[in-house]
Amino acid sequence: MPVGLEQVRRDWTRLGSTEPLWAVCVDPDKRDGGWNDDDFLASGRSDIDPAMRRLDELGLAERRGRILDFGCGAGRLSNALSAHFERVVGVDISAPMLEEARRLDRSEGRIEFVLNERPDLSRFEDDSFDVVYSDLVLQHLPTDLAEGYVREFARVVRPGGTLVLGVPDSERRTFKGLVFKYVPWPLVALAQKVILRYPAPMRMHTLSTERLAELLPGSDIVASDEYWGGDHWRHLRHYVRVGVQA
Repeated sequence: MPVGLEQVRRDWTRLGSTEPLWAVCVDPDKRDGGWNDDDFLASGRSDIDPAMRRLDELGLAERRGRILDFGCGAGRLSNALSAHFERVVGVDISAPMLEEARRLDRSEGRIEFVLNERPDLSRFEDDSFDVVYSDLVLQHLPTDLAEGYVREFARVVRPGGTLVLGVPDSERRTFKGLVFKYVPWPLVALAQKVILRYPAPMRMHTLSTERLAELLPGSDIVASDEYWGGDHWRHLRHYVRVGVQA
């Protein structure tokens, strides 16, 4: 396993062992077990249902058979996606997170949770999903790994299929945003541990729309919608048609 990916695995294994729901959906008021199961899953539906309506508006993902939820964590979005797709495959690098996801599974057998500790998605064949969905996950990976997974998304989704990718496009020009932009990562990680009391650091990187287009040649970024980003990130949710010339 590459050094960067091994560190991500260790960090998210620790987060999944100590604060799985809070680590997936960070809220200062939900520390120390503050999330209850029903509210946690309802927060997933509040994210997924508008995204599905947006797919309808854009004329994307008309086939909703099999979807990959990349970085599924404790299954917050996987459960919500199971109301819209025949089969959901939730993939994560953290075994404790997947244990929690299986505990919270309300899909009556429509979700399969898979541990993937590889820097690729080689366990999945080409063209094997109608949609790949990933929200607020790629930012936690070293840049080279995140970009490699984006290329893998295009491989595993069928031609004409859809990617829905929620990523921070850029840092806002606020104190927190500038800290993430200019302060070396080891110092940010130390601050998260000592000052914010994170069980493990949460790495953060941006992925610009321009770079995303370079990683997906022959695909069409149909829409890039700004959505939640707190006071230090500008987050975009990209809706991409794969295998179609722009």
